Amino acid sequence: MTVSNAANPVDLHTPEAGQRVLRTFFRITRRWGLTVDQEMLLLGVNRSTFLSWRTGVVTAGLDPSVLERLSYVNRIYGALQSLLPIPERADAWLTRASRAPFLDGGTALNRMLSETSDGLQAVADYLDAEVVSGSDFS
Repeated sequence: MTVSNAANPVDLHTPEAGQRVLRTFFRITRRWGLTVDQEMLLLGVNRSTFLSWRTGVVTAGLDPSVLERLSYVNRIYGALQSLLPIPERADAWLTRASRAPFLDGGTALNRMLSETSDGLQAVADYLDAEVVSGSDFS
């Protein structure tokens, strides 16, 4: 996958790009207060790969499934910042019981931590729809 900006197209399959997007991921998950196990589940990788990445060691480009998961995390983070402009409220939303029908009174984080990326996609899609609708989100 290549992300193009007029001046510098960026190949997301390089180790350097992987390091950059993972740094962003870890900044977000730190804000969310996630554990190592939760971060591993969000990325969908084994412990040894995760621990290497967490220390900044990325020796190859990231797998497309990891890039997809990272994309969902970024969408979720961005939507929450838009919907709840007080950072502490935005960060806390993931762990609060929700009225969202697809969460059945559970938390978005629990849905996001499913074994597949479906939970991440569902939360990202829901939040994107809330941003577009301009509803009174809480």
